[in-house]
Amino acid sequence: MIYKNLNENIEKARLLLPVAESYDILEKKYKIGGKDACFYFVDGFVKGSVMQRIMDFLYRINPVTMSGYKNAQDFIDHQFPYVEVETTNKWKDVIKELLSGKSILFIDGYEDAIFIDLRSYPSRNTEEPDKEKTLRGSKDGFVETLITNTALVRRRIRDPKLIFKIKELGERSKLDVAVGYIDDLVDREMLRIIEDKIDNLKIQSITMAQQGLVEAITNSNILNPYPKVRYTERPDVAAASILEGKIVIFVDNSPLAIILPTSVFDFIQEAEDFYFPPVVGGYLRIVRNIFFISSFFIIPVWLFFINNENLIPEWLEVIKITEKSTIPLIIQILLLEFAIDGLKIASVNTPSSLVSSFSIIGALLLGEFAVKTGWFSPDTILYMAIVALANFAQPSVELGYALKFMRIITTILTQFFGIYGLIGGTIFVVVLLCTTRAINNKGYLYPLIPFNKKALAMVLLRKRIKADKK
Repeated sequence: MIYKNLNENIEKARLLLPVAESYDILEKKYKIGGKDACFYFVDGFVKGSVMQRIMDFLYRINPVTMSGYKNAQDFIDHQFPYVEVETTNKWKDVIKELLSGKSILFIDGYEDAIFIDLRSYPSRNTEEPDKEKTLRGSKDGFVETLITNTALVRRRIRDPKLIFKIKELGERSKLDVAVGYIDDLVDREMLRIIEDKIDNLKIQSITMAQQGLVEAITNSNILNPYPKVRYTERPDVAAASILEGKIVIFVDNSPLAIILPTSVFDFIQEAEDFYFPPVVGGYLRIVRNIFFISSFFIIPVWLFFINNENLIPEWLEVIKITEKSTIPLIIQILLLEFAIDGLKIASVNTPSSLVSSFSIIGALLLGEFAVKTGWFSPDTILYMAIVALANFAQPSVELGYALKFMRIITTILTQFFGIYGLIGGTIFVVVLLCTTRAINNKGYLYPLIPFNKKALAMVLLRKRIKADKK
């Protein structure tokens, strides 16, 4: 409980907070209307100009007026010029709100502490995300500030039924999590399941990633690589998903929005499809999906034909290896699969000033020198390069790696069991897709399995928007 005596509150605050040890937790004593007062705030979270205006106003309160206020609520109701002000008499709330960025005001004689929201979080500009660029779409993107992200969605959906429920995660990090949905469109049972799982989640911290939250919500099988959620950094994609009745989860300090529920067909759509006429949008979707699906079959099918050259028809003889290598073909393929991921990791950790130099080195090592030394044949590098480019045809990194793992398994099976391995690997992929369940307990292949003609047409085709006749 908050004490009536200011000095007792100061002693308690110093006991609960590292005021003397941590330079950024500040304690400032003032006189307000003749009464002793003390401000606590975290340096870097406070708008200095607003704080100065607040203090200028409070300094002008005369003692006679101040003596007429019997408690903290009476004081803020009559005199406080800032709208985002609350009171509490619990120390637990004081610590939580202070470390969340709010300023705390204690006034001698009042049994409540006053929260003043003067927060100004460090934030970058809402620029278009690098991974989800469009030619004609909006050029803004989510940032690491929760309130900015929810505002970007609210700007696109001006519906009073759009709700963002705030929750807290992490026993130490205590990060804010916002669950967004439209009240009359959302699946209430799915919403209840998600909220219960978030409320019951016991985790020390989620400051580094949202994966722990996703795994807890979806009950993901560690051996199943298919993603059960979709991530996006685009406000228009998040808004469109909410309007489809889906749930979007924002985690403070992360620019990624989590979209639930998700099926495999959600990944074959892109924002770009909806910024062009239906014919163009549909064409782009078809091309993208053909490229992505072919990235799974190219390597296993090519390996099968190379191991069985007598089965190659005349019109496909161009796929034969032109230069033999000292390393077996299957080893070349696996080495290149790992090498491409190694190059991705290295490029992420390479300073921007050295990216061009790194690209030249990577091209030389995996290109000319690798062929000259006899490690790889030019054909293997060519087909693996095509596969690597095709993987970028859709924006989901998680789905790309899931398909990569399935491709590696099918390639190994093809090497040892020939046509039966190729067919068996393909069947394994299809069965795994069919048995994967989304969080709403629908199949991962919905609306194909179970079949929903109208829903399937909406995800496969780019339909035009028609105006209703009056």
